[in-house]
Amino acid sequence: MDIILEHCAGLDVHRSTVVACVLGVGGPSQGAKSKRAERPIQTFATTPDGLAQLVKWLQQSGVTHAGMEATGVYWMPVFAALEAVEGITPLVVNARHVKNVPGRKTDVKDAEWLAQLIRHGLVTNGFVPAKPFRELRELVRYRRSLVEAQASERQRLIKLLEGAGVKLAGVLTDVFGVSGRAMILAMIEGEATPEEMAKLAKGVARAKYRELAAALAAPLAPHQRKILACQFNRVKAAEADIAALDVEIDERLKPYAKLMTALMKIPGLDRVAAMAVLAEIGDDLSKFPSVAALSAWAGVCPGSRESAGKSKPTGARKGNPYLRTILCNAAVGATKKKNSYYKGKYHKLKARRGAGRAILAIAHKLLIAIYHVLKGEPFRDLGETYLDQRNLQRAASRHVKQLQALGYTVKLEGTPNFQPKPATSKAPKKAPRKKA
Repeated sequence: MDIILEHCAGLDVHRSTVVACVLGVGGPSQGAKSKRAERPIQTFATTPDGLAQLVKWLQQSGVTHAGMEATGVYWMPVFAALEAVEGITPLVVNARHVKNVPGRKTDVKDAEWLAQLIRHGLVTNGFVPAKPFRELRELVRYRRSLVEAQASERQRLIKLLEGAGVKLAGVLTDVFGVSGRAMILAMIEGEATPEEMAKLAKGVARAKYRELAAALAAPLAPHQRKILACQFNRVKAAEADIAALDVEIDERLKPYAKLMTALMKIPGLDRVAAMAVLAEIGDDLSKFPSVAALSAWAGVCPGSRESAGKSKPTGARKGNPYLRTILCNAAVGATKKKNSYYKGKYHKLKARRGAGRAILAIAHKLLIAIYHVLKGEPFRDLGETYLDQRNLQRAASRHVKQLQALGYTVKLEGTPNFQPKPATSKAPKKAPRKKA
């Protein structure tokens, strides 16, 4: 195989150590037969001093490209140390793409194998956004973790009340609204009667006084009040942390206010979804030459599995799990917007392929729109009836070609009576059986 990079290095990164293997073409004095790659190998610690020694050694060896597997978070400090140095290009490759043949496996052999692949150009550099977006990504991902933890704690709190016989969730639409929180605090104190707690209702909840008094009639045991207090404090602490993160995220998004506004015009993308999309992709799409490349990286496009000239069914590609979740959640919202192209497309796909595949397909459509918006193009919704109109035009064109092939001269006049019917995924009703 041809040598693409003359001096490169493979890094096998672990929690405490980095095994580095440098490859370089031997000098002419060694002879043609001995002109093979030299393989100096050293092990460095992952501490700041150890990474500084690694960078210095790579510079002295004349390395221009250093690659590592994108496993866990251990590659991040190594990548940051190499990124800050001029003359060395850090590469982050997919671990599934560099798996070695079965046999003896050691850290040294892994580093050598990775260096060989990089040297011959057999790996593709993964997408790593710029440092400002990496920091924004950490904030947005941790905010999502806090939201999930808060939702879990709320469910545990409601479960505790239901187990104790308090049916507050069956009366109030939002247990954690103003009325619900006041009643939860009263239950934690354990001194108010059910009638007194029902009087704490605010707004439209006042009309449910009798139902609330009946739902709050079951008393809580002392240990249940203690658990309830812990759960309620955890919910409030998560809310405070989310609010603090929102302030920091909004501050970092100020330079991208116009881009955020453009993204939120896409159906299904609210502020949270738009900032998550921007944090995962960034504003520079130079690493993605086409929308197909971005879709493959996100994991929302179908995989390919072809053998003997026949395509076989396969699942979706594996990609960025955070971005894929965001897009699928946004797709659910986009399918509910009236007079939207995504709503019409979803119902047509759902009738043939099922709800799950249809949602993933809509997520793919949303990513296509996001790609063009990030490129600077304004978003324009095609409308819910776009597909029906396009199919009508295709049908008319097909019939015209058939008649022309038979020797007729066809001239279309008038406006077709277009009345699209809503698609449905329900199976047709079976005819009733005749009685004998």
